[in-house]
Amino acid sequence: MSPFSRFSQYFTEVARTGSLRKAAEALHVSASAINRQILQAEQTLETPLFERLPTGLKLTSAGEILFDDIRRWRKEFSRTRERFDEIQGLRRGHVTISIIAALSEGIMAQLIAEVGAEHPYLTFDIRIEDSRNISEQVSSAEVDFGLLLDPIEHTGLEVQAFAELPIGIAMPVGHELSKQESLSFSDIATYRQIIPSEPLMVNARAKLLYNRYQLLDTPSIVCNDVRMMRELIRKGAGVGVLSLLDVLPDLQENRLAFVPLQGRSAKPLTLALCVAPRRQLSRAAQIVIQKVIVMMEQLSQ
Repeated sequence: MSPFSRFSQYFTEVARTGSLRKAAEALHVSASAINRQILQAEQTLETPLFERLPTGLKLTSAGEILFDDIRRWRKEFSRTRERFDEIQGLRRGHVTISIIAALSEGIMAQLIAEVGAEHPYLTFDIRIEDSRNISEQVSSAEVDFGLLLDPIEHTGLEVQAFAELPIGIAMPVGHELSKQESLSFSDIATYRQIIPSEPLMVNARAKLLYNRYQLLDTPSIVCNDVRMMRELIRKGAGVGVLSLLDVLPDLQENRLAFVPLQGRSAKPLTLALCVAPRRQLSRAAQIVIQKVIVMMEQLSQ
């Protein structure tokens, strides 16, 4: 059961696509039926909702207000349904999560699979974003929570848990340096370097190390993708500066070795679990968050 009228469905689809034809195809109704509903609403509200342009339909100022309100009402009704479910026990629920790409393999997928097995009626919306976009989505309450790196102070973010992730040298399994407990950056001077570039979060840490130890002239490969860096290292193309989180899937499968760097210049990355302050989280979101906190505690050990 949905409290939203047929008009709200038609209106939001036209607003999203900018076209009566595309909206009709998506909703499997005739374009004339959609147009009739919109014209009736404009007559009732005594204001135009769309500008009719040669290229399609564009929301007027009044239309933008209505579009934003309908999206907000739908989000609030979804939370109302979740609260109803909580009264009767967690029979269903929906959790929206935004995470960094480094978590798209391994531990996070395993956690969600386990939660899904325990609560088969839970549904998930998982978004892979960079830390800046995650911060914006959390603060605007588009998602229940986000997992991002090195969060900056933000009035729209509340950090519920964090884990410090060491920076180190990733290398092939069996590499002569892999038996060391820790390394100085100068220890890798004689090896071919695979250097992380922007926009990777580890780039700033690597740049600081290369400048301090004056290794910028070392034969190297520069790469802006962690997966490609890991593959290059696995193939023996060199050794690279990465964080523990970047190589965790390979460590679990014994496909790479990783030795932390010592010294103040090798400042760890901070993985943070963030929510919007004062947001009332559903029971489903709270269950997932508690499991993520346990996962982060294990990462810190």
